[in-house]
Amino acid sequence: MVSRYGIFCTVIETGNFTRAARQLGYSESSVSQSVKALEREMGVTLIDRKKSGLNLTEDGKQFYPYLLSVYNAEKALEQKRLEVEGLENSTIRLGTFTGISRTILPGLISGFQKEYPSASFELRQGEYTSIAQAVRDGSADLGFVIARAAGGLKTQILYKEEMMAVLPPGSRPGRMSAMTLEQLARAPFILLGEGEQSVALQAFEAAGLQPHIRYTVMDDYTIMAMVRQGMGVSMLYRSVLEGCGRDLTILPIEDPPVRSVCLAWNNSQTLSLAARKFAHYILSHGQDLQLPGRAWN
Repeated sequence: MVSRYGIFCTVIETGNFTRAARQLGYSESSVSQSVKALEREMGVTLIDRKKSGLNLTEDGKQFYPYLLSVYNAEKALEQKRLEVEGLENSTIRLGTFTGISRTILPGLISGFQKEYPSASFELRQGEYTSIAQAVRDGSADLGFVIARAAGGLKTQILYKEEMMAVLPPGSRPGRMSAMTLEQLARAPFILLGEGEQSVALQAFEAAGLQPHIRYTVMDDYTIMAMVRQGMGVSMLYRSVLEGCGRDLTILPIEDPPVRSVCLAWNNSQTLSLAARKFAHYILSHGQDLQLPGRAWN
């Protein structure tokens, strides 16, 4: 809807009320009434209406540059609103970890950009605690964390995922079909680095076990390579192992460690429109990208 400033400027640009009404898609009467309302607002007569045409009054000549400036600012504001709605030049900052960024995140970003092709993303890899802190201090708009690390943040649980035992190729102690935490704690262990909120370490601690940790490694795929070389055993999440650990010995764990993965944000009212739209997209489309071993909420 064009403001009375815009209607007035259009009348001046087109030279009469009829052409202005046609250009704006309004009736000539409504255009005339809008100009009269503006004159009442300004307290002066802006247009000298004559049968031969219309002209700006002396007061109108003085006000016109300012009214035109307001109209141009309104058009620029409307253009910016349309750009924001289309997420033009918008960057969404995500705090994420390997299990997300190598599995479901590419599909989520790809699907979102089909709807908003101008949106761009900045991914900040980390572990749960640092990701949650990045969301708290505003250096990330949204973060993927586990529930225990998200204190003080708004969260929505996305899915739950269990860990599996990862052993060197061809090894299956006693031809067993599953392993216990106690058995894993006794072997040279390669710990997946998850920071202060290590799901594996908390599972060992809850069971009263002290694992024999030889290495702590942040990257799941590096751990798989080390296990292939016989450097130890490990526990990794099921979805990471799908399709990548076929040559390894992968066994379920009795009473397995489980993580609840959440989407976290600080304040929805201060989130950018782009970040809010992507959060909504994740929550409404996540199930379409469900991977084996994940129980999506």
